[in-house]
Amino acid sequence: MFSHIMIGTNDLERAKKFYDASLGALGIKPAVIDGHRIFYRSPTGLFSVTQPIDGQPASAGNGETLGFAAKSPEQVQAWHAAGLAAGGAAIEDPPGIREGKGMKLYLAYLRDPDGHKICALHRM
Repeated sequence: MFSHIMIGTNDLERAKKFYDASLGALGIKPAVIDGHRIFYRSPTGLFSVTQPIDGQPASAGNGETLGFAAKSPEQVQAWHAAGLAAGGAAIEDPPGIREGKGMKLYLAYLRDPDGHKICALHRM
C-alpha cells in the first residue's frame, strides 16, 4: 500500500543519530544522506526524515503513530533501549505484551527527539 513514509525534523543530525540507533536495533542499516533528508531502506519499504522544504518548523502530528516491525520481543526491547539512549522518551506502558480481539502483540512506544510517536511491534 505504501511506497514510503516521510516525517519532519528540525535537526537532521539529531534525527539521524536517533534513527540510526533505534532502527539499527531492528537490523536496518544507517541512513543514506541526501541533502536535507535521510533515507532508511529495507526489503519492505522506505522511511525518510526531512527538514521541511517550505522553511517552516517541523511538528509531530497529534494522533499519529508510526510502527516499525520487529522479529522478536527481544528486538522490540533492543529498539526501545537504543531509542532511549539516543534521545527518545518512553511513553505509555513499558514494553510488553498487549492482547485484544484475538491478537497478541509485543510492543513498545517512544517519542523521537522531534516528538513523533513511534512504536516497535512483534506479532506473537
